[in-house]
Amino acid sequence: MKKKTKNLVSCGIGVLFLVGVITLISVGGNGDGSNPDVYSASVLTILENNFDFNTISMKDGDVSHQFEVKNDGEEPVVIEKVYTSCMCTTVYITNSSGRRYGKFGMPGHGVSSKTNIEVKSGESVTVETIFDPKAHGPSGVGLVQRSVYIETNSAKLSQLELSFQAMVTK
Repeated sequence: MKKKTKNLVSCGIGVLFLVGVITLISVGGNGDGSNPDVYSASVLTILENNFDFNTISMKDGDVSHQFEVKNDGEEPVVIEKVYTSCMCTTVYITNSSGRRYGKFGMPGHGVSSKTNIEVKSGESVTVETIFDPKAHGPSGVGLVQRSVYIETNSAKLSQLELSFQAMVTK
């Protein structure tokens, strides 16, 4: 091959490489055309992360408790997923303007865990947990401990865990 042709081929390869790098940068480096994840420097704080229902009876039905989660940081935080440790627990989230999101539950049981709830700086959301003591039938008596998981875009603390317990009687 002549020297001029080799230089032209090398130049063409270089241009293609440069175009490829620019394309990857413009689509966030993940190749699917979506924007890269945006992380927040803020974190959500939980004022109370554990609750005890004490003794509850199956015959009295569902019990619920509301947890408050607050953004004390300077940037908004986005709640991306909400899910529970058991099918007997469901969750709803209400933002500061009164909009209610949910029903969230255990993955694989017909409810979605994905969401996009923005918690602005200084705002709080209410996380309502509802526990159905009858969900496990007559054998579901005794001490029950369940968790609610909240995944966020916080770079410092991306997952929160809220938990509760109850002594279930027939």
